[in-house]
Amino acid sequence: MIIFHDMYHNEVNLSFTTDPFASNPKHVWVVCRYEDKWLLTNHSERGLEFPGGKVEDGESPEHAAIREVKEETGADVKIINYIGQYRVNGKGKTIIKNIYYAIVDQITAQQTYFETKGPVLLSELPLASIRHDQQYSFIMKDDVLQNTIKYIEQNFIKSKKAL
Repeated sequence: MIIFHDMYHNEVNLSFTTDPFASNPKHVWVVCRYEDKWLLTNHSERGLEFPGGKVEDGESPEHAAIREVKEETGADVKIINYIGQYRVNGKGKTIIKNIYYAIVDQITAQQTYFETKGPVLLSELPLASIRHDQQYSFIMKDDVLQNTIKYIEQNFIKSKKAL
């Protein structure tokens, strides 16, 4: 388990094991790849981030992850892998999110991307400077992203050139 504090000084617990904090979390976050690029969305208020959101009533976290990718980017998930879970012990509430790694096989333009401005493709993630870059969401600025990318590199991406 990896423990750290986010930019709001909340304790965050991150684990790359199966359901360490909840068997049915209410939130998902999906790190996406499309044609050797990172697929993000441009949230209307927060900025660039990987797709994610709430699990709806009667929906599994995996289905929520696939739906959120489609809604926020127009992308169809070809392969999705559960990779971990994190818990944010915030002031007054706790948020638990499943983390997924998804491979997308196509992106289709949509009339609406809900609360986002649609897909953004990046050849590289600027991991060294992302914490200080105002165009990125606060969700991208803590150790969840850094550790998740490291985990994906070690377990899914054979060549660092793909990053």
